[in-house]
Order: sequence, then structure tokens, then C-alpha cells
Amino acid sequence: MADWELRPASAADVEAVAELRAVVMRPDLVRLGRYDEHRVRQRLRDAFVPVHTWMIEVGGAFAGCVALRPAKDAYWLEHFYLNPDLQGRGIGAAVLSRLLERCDREDTVVRLNVLQGSPARRLYERHGFTVETEDEVDVFMVRAPAPASPRR
Repeated sequence: MADWELRPASAADVEAVAELRAVVMRPDLVRLGRYDEHRVRQRLRDAFVPVHTWMIEVGGAFAGCVALRPAKDAYWLEHFYLNPDLQGRGIGAAVLSRLLERCDREDTVVRLNVLQGSPARRLYERHGFTVETEDEVDVFMVRAPAPASPRR
């Protein structure tokens, strides 16, 4: 697996993330008949909250992002995008594991939504997410916190 790290996002990161979102989501949105070149970027711009977002860097270069937004009864895992050239190398799984460890320590539920037919769903299922509800476009998933390990 490549050497990766997370750094806090800043407002200046929004355009790089919007572009990456357009690239990553295009195949699924086209397949679902919902791709709009402007809207795919604008939705990210409208929802980008740097304080809840981390930039993923590989070898010191921008490779992706992920957000963990607090809500009333859970965290929402959002804007989890990784450069397609880096997918399948274990980076996404490692980033997700790190975030879920934090949520487990806080004994907090994690929710997300993924597009129907997206290969990302398998990643989430491997990390304990199950389907809560779904429609023709979105699959809403949830993961309960893992039980704390017994102390010896």
C-alpha cells in the first residue's frame, strides 16, 4: 500500500475536491442517467465544510478526501473520494478503518449513502455497514460501533 496521510482541509481545497468528485462519480452518475457536469461540482461546493473534512495525500500529493460530519445521533461519512489511479491499493480501506476506529472509541453510529451499483458499497460492507434503506438512486447504510475489546 502507498504511503498516505490525512491533513485537515481548508476552504482553498474546495475546487480540487469538486474536480475529483466529478471524475470519481461520473461513471455511476452516467450509468444512473443523472450526470450533470455543473451540478456534480456545485453540490460539492455547496456542502463542503472544511472543519469536518480531511484531505488524503499520497507521497505528499493530493489524492482524495473524506468528511465525517457530526449529526444528532451519528456521524455521516461524506465526500469520500480517492483518485481512480490509486483505488484498489488499500488506501481507501486504511483511511476508512482509521475513521471508524475513532467512531468506535466515541461509541458512535456512522451513516452514509452510496449510489446504486457503486463498487464502493463492497468496501463499506467489508467494514460492517449494512443497508438501512434504498431507492432507485441511493443506498443508505449504517454501521453500529464495534464493541470495545475486553481489557486484560
